Amino acid sequence: MTATEVTTEVKPSTKVGNPTLAVWKFASCDGCQLSLLDCEDDLLAVAGRLDIAYFPEASSGMMAGPYDVSLVEGSITTPGDLKRIKEIREQSGLLITIGACATSGGIQALRNGADVSEFIGIVYAHPEFISTLDTSTPIADHVTVDFELRGCPIDRGQLVETIAAHLAGRPPRIPTTSVCVQCKARGTPCIMVSQGTPCLGPVTQGGCNALCPTYNRGCYGCFGPMESPNTAALAQQFTHLGLTDSEIARTFRSYSGWAQAFREEADKHEIPQGTNQ
Repeated sequence: MTATEVTTEVKPSTKVGNPTLAVWKFASCDGCQLSLLDCEDDLLAVAGRLDIAYFPEASSGMMAGPYDVSLVEGSITTPGDLKRIKEIREQSGLLITIGACATSGGIQALRNGADVSEFIGIVYAHPEFISTLDTSTPIADHVTVDFELRGCPIDRGQLVETIAAHLAGRPPRIPTTSVCVQCKARGTPCIMVSQGTPCLGPVTQGGCNALCPTYNRGCYGCFGPMESPNTAALAQQFTHLGLTDSEIARTFRSYSGWAQAFREEADKHEIPQGTNQ
């Protein structure tokens, strides 16, 4: 049995009237599901109009599908995941991926350019018992996704807005501007200019309220690429700061490193194995 398999007995649906919500987990740390639970009063405000029908993290009482809305956390990493996400897509009216793992493969996507069989042999005493894919990939690589909610973890305010927008029949109002906009809004000086600290903020979608730069740390790109990110210009700035090509590649290969814009820029600076820089 894999960590993503569900063993709880599912009862026949008795839903009448309210839309139903299901929450699913794949390869992830559960942080985005915990963000949903942390919504507390905000979640209660919409709960009266929404039946939480399937959420193993929160309740053992679950109803069978189909479901009006499915929130999916985690990346696809095993053959079983591939089969299950297709089943979830079939029984979901609206499928929303939540978090960096579900939207870009997550930090575990660092394995995508390496020899996974070598890792398995080093880590596990009995590698023959491990069934995994060579890659960790976002949900959208395998099924149609209706909306992506970024972050590591997601912002609970954005989550409530997304659910409320569905209930109101309108598009979610989620910003697509960069983290730099949020730095300026809260009066945080640019740490690249003032301290020479490498930061992905100029090419990363806002959503964290510029948490890391506020505490003098460069943005790690948790919310993935913003609209039309100029990664080449940022990489050039990193060079001016003294970063080597390998350091630039590592900077882009972080929490959302498998997102296309970040991955392509990292590839430009990747140093072939056996080459010193």
